Amino acid sequence: MTDIIIGILCTLGALTILIAAVGILRMPDFYLRLSVTVKAATLGGGLLLSAAAVYFTDEVSVTTKALAIIFFLILTGPVAAHLIGRTAYVIGTEQWKGTIRDDLTGMYHKDSTEPGSGENAEENGGHEVPPAS
Repeated sequence: MTDIIIGILCTLGALTILIAAVGILRMPDFYLRLSVTVKAATLGGGLLLSAAAVYFTDEVSVTTKALAIIFFLILTGPVAAHLIGRTAYVIGTEQWKGTIRDDLTGMYHKDSTEPGSGENAEENGGHEVPPAS
């Protein structure tokens, strides 16, 4: 029974990492590639580490380390992706032509990376208020 669970976890983990790899090739711009890759790689890595934790249930140190790595992977992956995406936006990485909405338009001044330093920031007490749709 344990072998079946390990096999399922390993297969699902490998498939999600494969989806991440395909996502890098298929997505049209940096932001979509980043999103697909981080989500799928975090899930895939977590599933593979879960399989390792199930396989080594007799060795508490291995299981504990695998669970700790899963915890930190889930914590740090989205934060790192957010910071990379924000940096890419601030330096002006192009978006896909099919992008319909940009919620950060006017939120950053060209010479500053601080939020709230855009066009309408002075009028609203230092906070940028996006225009109503």
